[in-house]
Amino acid sequence: MKYVILESGGKQYKAVEGSSIEVDLLHVQPGESLSLDSVLLLVNGEDITVGAPTVAGASVKATVVEHFRGEKTVNFTYSPKKRIRQKTGHRQSYTRLAIEAIELK
Repeated sequence: MKYVILESGGKQYKAVEGSSIEVDLLHVQPGESLSLDSVLLLVNGEDITVGAPTVAGASVKATVVEHFRGEKTVNFTYSPKKRIRQKTGHRQSYTRLAIEAIELK
């Protein structure tokens, strides 16, 4: 099984050929392809290549499927004796990528 651990937006993701991953919002139009070059680990069957900090010559070809927003998280803080109530919410924006190929030059 061939897979990589890559970095996008300061977070690490496991990418397998033919699957899809959800990363933080990338400013690329849906349908466009992109290359992710920050590969930290490459596993090809029994061969494991660890980067220092990245694997030289390794890249991941991906296509943007869609942009979407995640579930809403609600934060509620209050101080009962001071009559302070504060309710805030947040929805994170994500990009779904379809992994096409893992390349090593």
